[in-house]
Amino acid sequence: MSRLHSFGSVTLLATCGAILAAPSSVLADHEAGHVLPELTVEAPRAARAKPKKPRVRAATAPRASRSAADASTTPPRVIVTGGSVTPAGALAGLTQSPSGQTATTIDHRQFDNRPSFSVSDVLRDSPGISVKQGNGPRDFGISIRGSNARNGFAIRNMVIFDDGFPVTQPDGLSRSDLIDPHAYGAIDVIRGPSSALYGNYATGGAINFRTRPGREIDGVEYGVDGGSFGYLNNYLAVGKKVGNFEASLFASDARGDGFIGNSWFNTQTVNFLGTYQATPDDRFTLKIINNNLDARLPIRLSLNQFGVNPFQRGCSAAVGGVAPQGCATVSLFDNGFNGSRTNQTAEQAGLGRTDRRTIIGARWEHDFDNQTTWRNQLVFDDRNINQPTGATSAIGDYPSYNFISDITRRGELFGFETTSYFGGFYNTLNWSGNTFNVMPGGDATLGLLSSNVTGTHSNFGLRAREEVKLTDALTAIGGLGWEVTHLKGVNTALRYPVAGDPTAVPALTSVDRQFTNLAPELALLYKFNNEWQGRARVGTGYGTPQVGNLFVLADGSNGNNTGLMPQRNVGYDLGLDWTPNKTFKVSLTGFYEFFRNELVSQATPVGAANASYMFNAPRSEHRGIELAADWRFHPGWRATLAYTYLDQIYTEYTEVIRGGVTAYSFDRAGNKIPGISPNELTARLGYDETAGIYAGLGAFVEVQWKDAFYMDNANILKAPGYELVNLNVHYKTDVKSDVFKTLNVYFEVRNLFDKTYIASANNIGNSVTSAGVQDPANILANRTGSIYAGSPRTFVAGMKVAFR
Repeated sequence: MSRLHSFGSVTLLATCGAILAAPSSVLADHEAGHVLPELTVEAPRAARAKPKKPRVRAATAPRASRSAADASTTPPRVIVTGGSVTPAGALAGLTQSPSGQTATTIDHRQFDNRPSFSVSDVLRDSPGISVKQGNGPRDFGISIRGSNARNGFAIRNMVIFDDGFPVTQPDGLSRSDLIDPHAYGAIDVIRGPSSALYGNYATGGAINFRTRPGREIDGVEYGVDGGSFGYLNNYLAVGKKVGNFEASLFASDARGDGFIGNSWFNTQTVNFLGTYQATPDDRFTLKIINNNLDARLPIRLSLNQFGVNPFQRGCSAAVGGVAPQGCATVSLFDNGFNGSRTNQTAEQAGLGRTDRRTIIGARWEHDFDNQTTWRNQLVFDDRNINQPTGATSAIGDYPSYNFISDITRRGELFGFETTSYFGGFYNTLNWSGNTFNVMPGGDATLGLLSSNVTGTHSNFGLRAREEVKLTDALTAIGGLGWEVTHLKGVNTALRYPVAGDPTAVPALTSVDRQFTNLAPELALLYKFNNEWQGRARVGTGYGTPQVGNLFVLADGSNGNNTGLMPQRNVGYDLGLDWTPNKTFKVSLTGFYEFFRNELVSQATPVGAANASYMFNAPRSEHRGIELAADWRFHPGWRATLAYTYLDQIYTEYTEVIRGGVTAYSFDRAGNKIPGISPNELTARLGYDETAGIYAGLGAFVEVQWKDAFYMDNANILKAPGYELVNLNVHYKTDVKSDVFKTLNVYFEVRNLFDKTYIASANNIGNSVTSAGVQDPANILANRTGSIYAGSPRTFVAGMKVAFR
């Protein structure tokens, strides 16, 4: 498997952390910072048909012998025996667990025995991660250390990869619609500012999803999950390694009625990974992902509406513009462009999403010698959307290209073992989106055009990284990233000033801005002894606005917001890992991050042309604690825990709010940043019988806790927290058959005690009276456009069969 992009203009110091820490593959939760991926040494290299000119081989980093037939570019976690990590292995390590960085690997064995519909079901096993329901069945906002918690939809402030191929577009947008957890063998969560290694938007870190390699599947697997609210997911995995070629294909079809009114869905996903060892020195990889989504979408509620009718039942229509109690509505132009409006419910208006996402990636890796690997990678990513999600519908196509070329070398510097990395990259996104008014008539009937945005978003730069093994116990890591971002675009906002007259008056706003960012990184990794390891790191991150942010004002109208600045953060991590034996591991990390011009998303008034707008908070601070523990305290028993504490505040920010014709200023310094839950915990206690007639039978109980959090900048209104209990029973066994290999069945009750809770609460804007007094909590609690309820008690059963 290949490493993602990371480059730099200056080469610094560092080493392979893989050799410093004893591997603990017994523990599924792998807190990184301590090892590069473990590599398996394979058979000696096959003799070549034609002799080549001998190469100079440095004695300091002998190459792992391998044959063309046995080599593979997608090792699950590979270390070279005999003491030396190959350049390709070091490159894979930067994708999975960069030395010195706080990271966790979630192994598929942690969720193989349960129904896993979305990232929400699996990522909670990592500390530092929080998730919230987005606009669609598998559209979840993922946050690392709260990085994305205040955004209204999708994923920002982190970079996401699939087998090392970027699935974050150049403008920093990622979506989890295309992620079916059944496809993956492991998920790497890398936490902390990481722009030196991953570039623009890696202010929170990165996530790498790794599909199961073909040799692990080695045949065909069919699975089905089904349960409450019409949920049904049929999925298939096919994989094989034949000679020099290895491939795996995953496909799934998931559908359901949804537990909220107007939330049925139908989505199909295909994920393919193929690798070919053309020569002992050349490896080619092909990646294809496609996701089709057709989903209906409910309207986000106010806190008071949530209290009355959290699942929006009986909200099929608003009669005479008046909806049943607890039902949210959107206000639609009767003629589709101006004049009188009619209130309609989500089902009545036909709100939803019909999207397609297609990603095609290709990678070539070439070994110059035992010490040096060159990689070239190109990704085409097309996001095509049709989203009538409210009073307006976004329709557009967003194709992008992402190219990287880099070199990784294992060698020596002044007698110290080193791993050096240097590369360059270029990526660009063509932005072409229309916003139409939605009008009454059902099935998201389109009115006239409200606005059009065209433009490009391009990034290019260099990154470098050096790891130096100073002693057997101490490794130093340094990195530097330099990047130039160019935003160019035009927003055409259309007004229809004459009642009943469809003649449009266009207002053009253009932008042509360039940003240059620099991101250094330094880390130390120290192994005190076989049980204790310490990590210290200072990292930096940056994230530029996207083109669309520059044309939305605070009231949700289209206008000039082109003064937005990039956000930058500097973060300090200090961590300890304790592994006294193979049955126990605990990892504790404290972090403190300082932001300047943090890009914060705020909700706009209901019925506005845009659902949210972006602003810069001049200064803010994020600090917290992450704790992960894994204890197999008795044969068959296992207890795991992932806990995150977050304390995030504005330290400099003055918010201007208009009350009538007068603007009032409010100092938010010292206030909590809204959307950030201060405490989140996932704990699980399970037992699996390992011998006898009941071998393979197991069960676990899981507790999820999310603390209450503020929903507004003034810290007046809070979204309540919740505690959920899930119960699971499962059974896995080998099958003595010429056709079948294994059978895996499971049954799970989620939200066992049927708690009514908030799965997503977008930030709401504060308001003032004409006298300049901020509205109290009882007024803010009536602001719609914020809340989706979480699932009530749900029963889900599943089965997976592996064929030979």
